[in-house]
Amino acid sequence: MKSSFKGVIAALALVAVQANAADFKLGFVNIERVYREAAPAIAIQKKLDKEFADRRAELRKMEGRAKELEGLMSKSNLSIDDRKRYEREYAGLDRDYRAKARELSEDFNQRRNEEFASVQERANRVLKQIADREQYDLILQDVVYVNPKFDLTSKVLKELDK
Repeated sequence: MKSSFKGVIAALALVAVQANAADFKLGFVNIERVYREAAPAIAIQKKLDKEFADRRAELRKMEGRAKELEGLMSKSNLSIDDRKRYEREYAGLDRDYRAKARELSEDFNQRRNEEFASVQERANRVLKQIADREQYDLILQDVVYVNPKFDLTSKVLKELDK
C-alpha cells in the first residue's frame, strides 16, 4: 500500500513538473470498464458462467429446499418429532449451503483472477502500443477523477476487440 501511494505521489510530482511543458501528454484508462466491455473479457465471463453453472444450480436447489422446510416448520399442527426432524434437516442444509457457497465464491474468484490476468496483460500491451504510437508521457489507471479528454479506455477497447 505504501509503495503504491509513493508511486502515485511520484507520478503527481512528475505531472506537476511536466505540466508546464507544452508537449506533455497525459492519458487515463479505466481498467474496470475494460474488464466489463472488452470482447475477450465478455468471452471469459461467459466461459466462467458456464463453468460454474452446475454449482450455482445446486445452490439454488438447496435454497428451494430451505424455503420448503421453512414453510413446513411454520405450520402449527406439526408433531414435535416432525418439527425436530425438519429443524435438523434445515440446520444441516444451512451448514452445507454456507460451505458450498463459500467454496464456490473462492473458486470463482480464483478462476476469474487467473483468466482476467491475461486480459490485463493484453490491455497493458495495447496501452503501451498506444502510448508509443501517440507519444504519451504518462498514462494512469485507478484514479479518483479524470477529465474525460484524457480517457483512453475507448481506444484500448477498440484495439482489444480486433
